Amino acid sequence: MAFIKPKSLIGLDIGSHSIKVVELKHQKKRYDLKNFGVAQLPPEAIVDGVIMDSSIVAESIRNLFANLKIKAKNVATSVAGHSLIVKKIPLPLMTEEELEEQIQWEAEQYIPFEIDEVNIDFQILGPLPQEEGQMEVLLVAVKKDIISDYTAVIAEAGLSAMVVDVDSFAAENLFEVCYPEKIDKPTVLIDIGAGIININILKNGVSAFTRDITMGGSTFTEEIQKELGLSYEEAEILKLGGSSDQASAEEVSNILSGVTDNVVLEIQRSLDFYSATTSEEEFQGVFLAGGGCMVPGLAMAVEERLGIPTQILHAFKGLGISPKDFDPDYLEAMGPVAAVAAGLALRRTDER
Repeated sequence: MAFIKPKSLIGLDIGSHSIKVVELKHQKKRYDLKNFGVAQLPPEAIVDGVIMDSSIVAESIRNLFANLKIKAKNVATSVAGHSLIVKKIPLPLMTEEELEEQIQWEAEQYIPFEIDEVNIDFQILGPLPQEEGQMEVLLVAVKKDIISDYTAVIAEAGLSAMVVDVDSFAAENLFEVCYPEKIDKPTVLIDIGAGIININILKNGVSAFTRDITMGGSTFTEEIQKELGLSYEEAEILKLGGSSDQASAEEVSNILSGVTDNVVLEIQRSLDFYSATTSEEEFQGVFLAGGGCMVPGLAMAVEERLGIPTQILHAFKGLGISPKDFDPDYLEAMGPVAAVAAGLALRRTDER
């Protein structure tokens, strides 16, 4: 029997504000950046993680692949939002094969959807030291209609979805490559997308807690739009530090500050909830990713409120990059936006 070499996949992050694509060249001990691109989507094309206009999304994906001259057709993509459940559950000790047979029944009590409406996956994390005969399992359940919507729009774009991951796990994979020295320290990854903020607490490189908050970069834009009577596009420019004849810098700053307070409060509540249910040591750092983290003053507000060193996660930090192929300043600016797509591009066809 011939050995088939596992192939790398194109990372395709379909967000509610934009589509991100990353192609990596897998070397023996490193990853080289081969391709990166972003395409903006109209505001209503994807709402709360649900694809509302598949033809526009498919066309945007097609055009982005054509512009980047990417020939490969196999992609890894990911999902987030209310149709996704990620939970740690205690179960009796058993083998992976045994759990494979029982997972549908075991998962039913933890999932707020009908069991036949979801796709289920799991990872055995290990024995529970405080409970003899028990083990901890990471349970992931995604509504089948969301999976089929995403794979259908990818097929409409002429591509094949070989892997459907979870946004937070993709960012986590990237974090391990870019910041290997931080893996053994309790760390908070916060991915601020346009419509969803995902919080992922890592302990020893493994996800210990995840939560999605239905807020994001669009929350800032919509508030500017509403308060100042501007178009979405004008509000988006002001959000990222641009200027307009129709609004003073002080007005915009006050609006951003109000939304920032709400966002940071929600983040703090999530961390407080985790801390109240565990006796873990203090967090060593917070890393922000996603386009929403570039709102002026947000990173500083997170650090001040939480009292934890906070920095922006740069997706290209641990990758081999040719200066003649990519503008370093552009990659530096787009690093937070590319985190999920770059994490997806680390996946291969031989992985589960």
